[in-house]
Amino acid sequence: MNAPNPQPFPFVSVSGSPHERGVQYGKAVPERIRRSISLYAGTLDELGLDAAQKTRLIGGFAEQIAAFGAHYLEEMRGIASGAGVTLDEIILVNARTEVVAQARRAANRPEAEDDAVDGCTGAIILPGRSATGRLIHGMNWDWRAECAETAIVLRVNRDDGPDFLTFVEAGGLARCGLNAAGIAITANYLESERDYREIGVPLVLIRRKVLEQAHFAQAVRAVAATPKACSNNMMLSTAEGFGIDFECAPDEAFPLYPENGLIVHANHWFSPVALAKLKDAGLLGDSFYRDWRVKQLLGEGRIGPEDLKAALFDSFAAPFAVCRPVLSNKAGDLSATVAMIIMDPVAGTMDVAPLPAHCQDFTRYSLLAPPAALARAAQ
Repeated sequence: MNAPNPQPFPFVSVSGSPHERGVQYGKAVPERIRRSISLYAGTLDELGLDAAQKTRLIGGFAEQIAAFGAHYLEEMRGIASGAGVTLDEIILVNARTEVVAQARRAANRPEAEDDAVDGCTGAIILPGRSATGRLIHGMNWDWRAECAETAIVLRVNRDDGPDFLTFVEAGGLARCGLNAAGIAITANYLESERDYREIGVPLVLIRRKVLEQAHFAQAVRAVAATPKACSNNMMLSTAEGFGIDFECAPDEAFPLYPENGLIVHANHWFSPVALAKLKDAGLLGDSFYRDWRVKQLLGEGRIGPEDLKAALFDSFAAPFAVCRPVLSNKAGDLSATVAMIIMDPVAGTMDVAPLPAHCQDFTRYSLLAPPAALARAAQ
């Protein structure tokens, strides 16, 4: 990746049947989709997987996806058709966490601590603490810096449920986002010794299912009750004024509730019940102070969107900070805070800044406004 010169993420709006939406999506950003594929296919190549091994590994997740929802696979077929790539390649993007981890295990090549690039710091501010009187939900997404050139903001207009807006790697069905029912989701990396004992539903599909729900209870159930291949932290909120965090092991979910109108979470297990039952196998050193720093910076008073942005820009203990610049590790991979995302589920808007350690310009994406109405949002 060249010297950071981040540009706003492309906005793609689709409608129609699952297959039609997929075709529109694939045709809109084919180059970004191919870059997403290349990023993870390259990792499989580095791990020495041959074509038959890739097909077998990805095929296992295709079965899980089809069982979870046939329309997801149909939408992926449409994306593949529109972008001129294979279905297996789109499944790889949507199950990249699980596929790459299983490939590492098969090759007996666990990721070294110095090679870890995952992270994220998320926050939910309830209306009682919010300067706007509306719930605020946001996060920093820490991952491979190259994803600043592969991610998009996708709006899906549906005939069979609420429309939704999601920030996602191109080719994926969802990552973080909000929907027309006022439900929002972000997610953070977690790890435990229970991971990858079984094949479960890919995390991307669980997040997508949350965004399809018309009722908050159904969104909560999608997170808490769906079997997963690996651990993950998922933060859910509703415009009605409530938020909850689920620290998820593959087979169990541990809820964390707001304290003083606020939830902040980084990448270590916090639930006393979870810590009594499993082992935290991730232990990213900076995680232990990132959530603490955000809480300290948000303080005790009313919190507005600009206050949350300021806290998520924090550079304490840089470069391993809440807001991480582009870094190279021993493996030569680049990591960074790829994007800062601040959501207002009541207004249906999402402010997104690419590579925020290098760029503090936000673009506002809307669930309602036409693409031509995209506007710069003030810091």
